[in-house]
Amino acid sequence: MTASIKHLSPRRVRAMGIAALVLALLGWCAMLTGCASLPADVARPVSVARTDVDHTRLAALAAEAVPADAGRRSGLRLLPSGDQAFEARIALARAAERSIDVQYYQIADDASGREFLAALCEAAGRGVRVRVLVDDLQAAGQDALLAGFAARPNVELRLFNPLPVREGSVAGRVLFSAHEFTRINRRMHNKLFIADGSFAISGGRNIGDDYFGRSGPVNFIDMDVLSAGPVVRELAAVFDDYWNSRHAYPIEALAAQTATPEAGRRNFDAHVRPAGASGRPVTARDPLDQGSVGAQLAAGHVVLHLAAVRVLADPPGKIDADAAAQTDGPVMEGQLALMQAAHADVLIASPYFVPGRRTLDVLQRATGEQVRVSVITNSLATTDEPLVHFGYARYRTALLDMGVALYELMPDDDDAHEVAEGPRGSLGRLHAKLAVVDGQWLSIGSMNMDRRSAHCNTEMGLVIDSPELAGQVASLLQRDRLPQSYQVRSPGPGSRLQWVSQAGAQEVVHRVEPNLTWGNRMRLSLLSMLVDEELL
Repeated sequence: MTASIKHLSPRRVRAMGIAALVLALLGWCAMLTGCASLPADVARPVSVARTDVDHTRLAALAAEAVPADAGRRSGLRLLPSGDQAFEARIALARAAERSIDVQYYQIADDASGREFLAALCEAAGRGVRVRVLVDDLQAAGQDALLAGFAARPNVELRLFNPLPVREGSVAGRVLFSAHEFTRINRRMHNKLFIADGSFAISGGRNIGDDYFGRSGPVNFIDMDVLSAGPVVRELAAVFDDYWNSRHAYPIEALAAQTATPEAGRRNFDAHVRPAGASGRPVTARDPLDQGSVGAQLAAGHVVLHLAAVRVLADPPGKIDADAAAQTDGPVMEGQLALMQAAHADVLIASPYFVPGRRTLDVLQRATGEQVRVSVITNSLATTDEPLVHFGYARYRTALLDMGVALYELMPDDDDAHEVAEGPRGSLGRLHAKLAVVDGQWLSIGSMNMDRRSAHCNTEMGLVIDSPELAGQVASLLQRDRLPQSYQVRSPGPGSRLQWVSQAGAQEVVHRVEPNLTWGNRMRLSLLSMLVDEELL
């Protein structure tokens, strides 16, 4: 059963297959819990994005950055550096005067998560309305913390698609909620932060130390985008759709009421306040030579690039879909349409890349029309999802045969670039979800190029028409990621694949996949027989 939750790692649900022994175990566990269920007749007061924000300082800064003659264009800037991406959220929370809306797959109970919640509490104390929507899967053990947070004036918190079992680890909660597995296997993977309806941050990062370069041994290589202008109103509408969904449960309806609201607030303060201010320095310039968002807010001028933007968002009702009706969601549809429109080149970065037949067909047509297609993903040495990597590995030969250039991120060395977002010598894992098409179009969001994102999870992203921003992403990937990657090659039909890295001017050719041991191969092969590709 351990493989059902991504080897029990705290990222995504991983389902086992239909093995009789597993089913028997799940049935036994369900009987033990008495088939726990969610509360009925839950009160969900409807609320929508505030419109009384025009006179806020953030609205004035957004209007200055996106002038009236910009038309339907919005203002955008990339956030490639983890420390600046975190600082941007905290700075916006501290500047907000009317509202903060937050939607994440995970808000970790670590230094970053606690500092983030503390900043939201401080905003609520100033009279700012704070709405927080979190997917329930990774909230294991956080009911008391989140209920104490929501007990503060001006704060509301809802959990999306909650598991009926509230106690225990992620693994235990999934195990004992298995009588509803078809539902709980579907998660809200969106990432969104909106301040005063004026600035938004979206992209690939959850809230946790390893997303912001604060985790010593392992950090994620990720990307967010700051936006202002018309696109923020569209993102706010997406948030409202999820917030008012019947799948969003107020924490008060789920958490056991073991303390008064005042006691809950005191417990929250005791847990969070000591970590409320990290005092960590923020790099003055990021890899794109941009100053921090906080410094620009303080100076009264936020530098943004004007561009047309399209919002792609799966509806919250995607989790209602019959598991057998495996149709691609709107975000995957938009991503494939973008790749189909390519004339010259497509560059994809995805930590989990399990293309499936439909994506293969799109890439085959592209390469057949002489479009250069390159894919950057994690290697076995850098992935936190070995089983998903094994699913991707099945497609490598087919991808190479159709002319796709494949790159797999190597472990960082002691001279890793700053963009790796971690301390020197830490392991950098790709987590950014990006696509650059024809040097003009940039796709950035929460969706991985795999079947889980296409069919099971809800996702959100932006498609940006901007040669400048597309060029920035392509430059970062080509300058910083490709030199730190193996290029996977096929010497010829029937030959073993090769992993080629550079040592100065010298090529180093690996004829066996790096970090793949005989034991790993056997274990992953056996697990892959039990796990359907749709669940990777």
